[in-house]
Amino acid sequence: MGTKTVDEAVDANGTEAKSDEETADVTKADATKADVTKADADETAETAAAEASADIEDEDDSADTGDLTAAAEDGPAAAVGQGAAAVVAAALGLVSLTGSWLGTVAQARDSLYGQLQTASSASVSTQIKQVYADSWNANALVAGAFALVALLAGVAVLARPAFGNPERVPAQAPWIKSVAWAGVALGLVGLLLAVLKYTDVLMAMPTT
Repeated sequence: MGTKTVDEAVDANGTEAKSDEETADVTKADATKADVTKADADETAETAAAEASADIEDEDDSADTGDLTAAAEDGPAAAVGQGAAAVVAAALGLVSLTGSWLGTVAQARDSLYGQLQTASSASVSTQIKQVYADSWNANALVAGAFALVALLAGVAVLARPAFGNPERVPAQAPWIKSVAWAGVALGLVGLLLAVLKYTDVLMAMPTT
């Protein structure tokens, strides 16, 4: 009977020991599942963060692409406009020096009015002033107007890159700057000559 009691005790201890081992295995399995779940959660969070970052980068790339596209579209148009303005400035400056159809018409018209308003008995000095001097001044005024417009147009072309959005305003080509400077120079010379002619400092009318 003593042996049976010992065996029973051994069986009982063995069963209890086995039960403890099974409990430890279950706990270990639960811990492993918890680690796996945590790892999955971390991986999911990292994936979501990566997707969000990718979306932000895509939006930034889209915005940059849109800006570059707008700049590329505005660039040629702005360059064409600046080039045309520079050519116009140079042409107007040249016209102010060589004379224009408008100046000739203004001079002839003023001379005709002077002849109609001057009496035949007027003195020679009066006839010179009303028939010739006034018409000469009219021509000088027209030439000065052309020179002033040429000067303003050339300055506007040269100063254009300093205004507006720098990303949308293209760099000026060398030929645009050269032509614009030519317009400014011709405008200055034409304006100076017009003032000298109008004030009778240059090519004054004869006096009696």
